[in-house]
Amino acid sequence: MIKVYCYSRCTTCKKALKWLEDNKIEHTVMDIKQDHPDEKTLRKYHKMSGLPLKRFFNTSGIQYRELKLSERLKDMSEDEQFKLLASDGMLVKRPLLVGKDYVLTGFKQEEWEDKLK
Repeated sequence: MIKVYCYSRCTTCKKALKWLEDNKIEHTVMDIKQDHPDEKTLRKYHKMSGLPLKRFFNTSGIQYRELKLSERLKDMSEDEQFKLLASDGMLVKRPLLVGKDYVLTGFKQEEWEDKLK
């Protein structure tokens, strides 16, 4: 079963969930604010994704800007970045789609179609 970490007020998440429903793709919705992945899980998802760790950060979020992460991330170790991501689900790029052997960050319809259809 596909797991999708979302934030209920996020328009991109709403579009992604509608796309899943329109395409009759079974999924479980996780509230990224309340049930965000812990550090161990984020490390696993990162490895599964094959993406740079920076792609896991919600770069348009309020916390990202308030913490000045665009400047600070380059000086942080990977361990520090994982701890930070695990501390607050709102720092995590959403929607975060988790399948059996893949992870996608954000909603890019073509990318989702390639994996899910």
